[in-house]
Amino acid sequence: MLPAYGDGSLVREAIASVRNQRDPGWRLTVIDDGVTTSSGDGLEAWLAGLGDSRIRYLANAARLGINRNFQRCADEATDEWVVIMGGDDRLLPHFVAEVHDVAASFPGAAWIHTGARIIGADGQPLRPLVDRVKRLTAPRVRGRRVMGGEDLAVSLLRGNWMYFPSIAFRRTELQRHGFRPGYDLVLDLDLYLRLLRHGGDAVLLEQPGIEYRRHPAGLSSARADDGSRFDEETAFFAETFASMRAAGWPRAARAANLHWTSRLHALCKVPGLLAAGNRRTAGSMLHRALAVTRREPATRVGAR
Repeated sequence: MLPAYGDGSLVREAIASVRNQRDPGWRLTVIDDGVTTSSGDGLEAWLAGLGDSRIRYLANAARLGINRNFQRCADEATDEWVVIMGGDDRLLPHFVAEVHDVAASFPGAAWIHTGARIIGADGQPLRPLVDRVKRLTAPRVRGRRVMGGEDLAVSLLRGNWMYFPSIAFRRTELQRHGFRPGYDLVLDLDLYLRLLRHGGDAVLLEQPGIEYRRHPAGLSSARADDGSRFDEETAFFAETFASMRAAGWPRAARAANLHWTSRLHALCKVPGLLAAGNRRTAGSMLHRALAVTRREPATRVGAR
């Protein structure tokens, strides 16, 4: 499933990477949320010109936004395993074959995380700070590793090191839980945690399966600069702190309460904002980074 926003060279690169898979056992659905005649007709016509019966094009009648378009991708999926790939990312040629092999080897898994190689707007390899931090917070994997429960929840809450477009979800699990309205930037982490709370396990792979593109025009980068990313994260971690406590996962609740990588990200934005003269947003970022965590109730002596 590819949630697109009109036509463009990067979308076409993403589609080409699917068609270049060594394993031909795939189908691709492009759901266009661009809702503009010129871009919509251009992408639809280009896809039709490929003459590939494995590809279908759907256009939203009205703009849905990232969250609801992702949900439509989940709703429209029909096969056992589903990937919601990025419109500017590229699958590596072995991706589909690897997912098929892992799915057969781990029939009880809820999702498979293949990991990512990072590229810039020009398609060349990058090693930005955010991805170096992700690498530090990610669990060690040699070959393949199964993780689930509170252990994986704690790891993800310390720093969301998963790359959403590199994940293949079991369709029944994806459609059962879906994407909750109100989250655009943490909708992936929210989904992972709900899968875990309902007993789902993930298979983690050592070798990357996609090329994940980082560029300033990306939604995540833009919303980090104006502070709205951290507004969403603050609300999410407060809710998650409560839900992890209710689930009886105290270590995960503590990790949600601290959310130190989110705080560090906000703190790193402060110097640049001050240099640009944006003192108000810089002050807001600093407040988020240094905000006091919620106090957890003390455990009584002798309590079980």
